[in-house]
Amino acid sequence: MSSALEKDYLRIASVNVNGLRAAYKNGMAAWLEPREVDILCLQEVRAPDAIVHQLLGDGWFILHAEAEAKGRAGVAIASRQEPVFTRNGIGDDYFATAGRWVEADFSVRTASGTPAQLTVASAYVHSGEVGTPKQDDKFRFLDVMSTRLPELAKHSDHALVVGDLNVGHTELDIKNWKGNVKKAGFLPEERAYFDRFFGEEIGWKDVHRGLAGNVNGPYTWWSQRGKAFDTDTGWRIDYHMATPGLAAAAVSAVVDRAPSWDTRFSDHAPLVVDYQL
Repeated sequence: MSSALEKDYLRIASVNVNGLRAAYKNGMAAWLEPREVDILCLQEVRAPDAIVHQLLGDGWFILHAEAEAKGRAGVAIASRQEPVFTRNGIGDDYFATAGRWVEADFSVRTASGTPAQLTVASAYVHSGEVGTPKQDDKFRFLDVMSTRLPELAKHSDHALVVGDLNVGHTELDIKNWKGNVKKAGFLPEERAYFDRFFGEEIGWKDVHRGLAGNVNGPYTWWSQRGKAFDTDTGWRIDYHMATPGLAAAAVSAVVDRAPSWDTRFSDHAPLVVDYQL
């Protein structure tokens, strides 16, 4: 990518915008314009395709999967370089119109000048609700992810899945984990999927955790209720999941947490990672 080559790294950002129109109304452009992002992955876009192009503006190649249910879900990948190939959907027809998964293949060059292929997916996993069809859908989606991740690892030299995955993997990922062990987002059954994703069986890496170390958070989502944001009572549910070689190339991971509750453009904060391939 030309912009990445000029600055010696590839910057990939992921953010659940909680409605792109609302995010732009609340100042998203002021965050994005100076951030020098090469690949921008969005979740909960909740806007028609024409609006997505209008708001992001010129200079982006945009891949957008709009949900069939109006005003729901929607994921996108906006990139400064044109992808060589794109795919809409995770591979299960049940989710074909859900607006929860898109993939783009990019041709990149490593620092040594070797050409390589990078696949990036923007994902929005269901929030779920214990004992309801919403939770059934969530488990089904995580099942399909368990199949898709190894396929992506074989498909490209490097692969990356980013987005709002709606599961806190460990006790470090939720401030009030004790109060959430029986709730969607921190169920043992959900966390077991991430044990597989990041364990020997599937072998992907949690890039943000790898760079942050064993610390609480850093959180990426805060409830709108009470003073969760002010007290940093958050959840780390937005991820960069990478194949091992790409994870090893990550040099920086930053949560762009707004300075105050009233300056946020979403209830999620962007997770921005720099990769030196």
